[in-house]
Amino acid sequence: MVAMASPEVLLLVEDDPAGRELGQFNLERAGYRVETASSGEQALERFDRERHALVITDLRMPGVGGLEVLKAIRARSPATPVLVITAYGNVDVAVQAMKQGAFDFIGKPFHRDHLVMTVQKALDRRRLLDEVQSLRRSARGIERPLVFESEPMRRLVEMTDRVAPSDATVLVTGETGTGKELVARRLHARSKRAEGPFVAVNCASLPEALLESELFGHERGAFTGADRGRIGRFRQAQGGTLFLDEIGELSRDLQGKLLRVLQEHVVDVVGRDTAVPVDVRVVAATHQNLAERVDSGEFRADLWYRLDVISLQVPPLRERRSDIPALVRHFVERLANERELLVPDELLAELQAREWPGNVRQLENVCERLVILSNGDTLSRDDLPPAGPVSSPPSAESGLNQGQWPPLPPEGLSLIDLERRVIERVLLLKAGNITKAANYLKIPRHVLVYRLEKYGIARR
Repeated sequence: MVAMASPEVLLLVEDDPAGRELGQFNLERAGYRVETASSGEQALERFDRERHALVITDLRMPGVGGLEVLKAIRARSPATPVLVITAYGNVDVAVQAMKQGAFDFIGKPFHRDHLVMTVQKALDRRRLLDEVQSLRRSARGIERPLVFESEPMRRLVEMTDRVAPSDATVLVTGETGTGKELVARRLHARSKRAEGPFVAVNCASLPEALLESELFGHERGAFTGADRGRIGRFRQAQGGTLFLDEIGELSRDLQGKLLRVLQEHVVDVVGRDTAVPVDVRVVAATHQNLAERVDSGEFRADLWYRLDVISLQVPPLRERRSDIPALVRHFVERLANERELLVPDELLAELQAREWPGNVRQLENVCERLVILSNGDTLSRDDLPPAGPVSSPPSAESGLNQGQWPPLPPEGLSLIDLERRVIERVLLLKAGNITKAANYLKIPRHVLVYRLEKYGIARR
């Protein structure tokens, strides 16, 4: 399913047990789910902006009063409507609450129909505002739907929406093709910067010399061929969000310059003597293990700490197979160009059984193939590509750099010696980089380090 709004759960704050019980009874009888708090302090502890669609609070309570509850909830969740309960005759207090952001007030003792009608009106208004915001996001083309049914994705979306209103730097991790940019777009669309630009840069797509100018900009005449100035992506994203994909590919030099932007909120433009202030939220993404890259000296620890203020991990498709039917139907509907195509259960079962090393992106490509090759109104399993690449077993003459495998002697060989020689060859191939060598050998980094120590192999 596409991410849905939180269930309509109401939080009722009332210090009088009889009034609290009566209010809960009337609201539950009207079909709402109701959670209660007996004090303002308890209400602020229990309030959850993701779970509670509306708050009803008495104004006159010992300790933390209703006005303080109203002010705190408005600060934490401006979209959550708050209704205040006040005794008849305290109109001045009710007006004061309205000025501070209360949606409406309810006289006490309240009539059941009036209570339910006021609650319904407040929820209708919230739904309308949510719909307007959703239409605005769609019109700007920034947000893309996150389609899911699985629990891991539900938790990810919930965390994303909790983080979105802040200005905190976010690091989105996950394998290639899992949808990290979709998470970044959702963060922006639900942030205070939603009206500002969303600018995306793939740090792996440009060489270092061009990437510096792409990110930070340059003045006219700053270098040979710079016949025009360039403001750079940071200044393009002013007041909005800059999404830095494949952040692990940044060179050490550019890592230092990015760290300065994050800490000082200024950009050093190539060819300019003074720094330029910027107001940008940075969301970074990587499929690499930055902790391992820090250990190997390829990534700055201080930049990693600065980026990893909040980390969101997108699970691979193999860990959320229950999402596959919803994703397939979503892709087929979008790709079919108004054709009505049926997706048979046996096809869905086949797709759920596959491993999907390319994750959601690979699944989308397969859906496009199925739609293109379809005859009639039903997709066919016969149009699926092979489940995975078919590889032939290595021969004595094939392997690392062709011809580097030793021949198999008739008298036998030492497996330990063969393993040592393979590790040495891979280290040479990867210029002594342990992390890259471990990835090539498809073993954890610490296992390779153990093997190096075991065989006495020099790391460099």
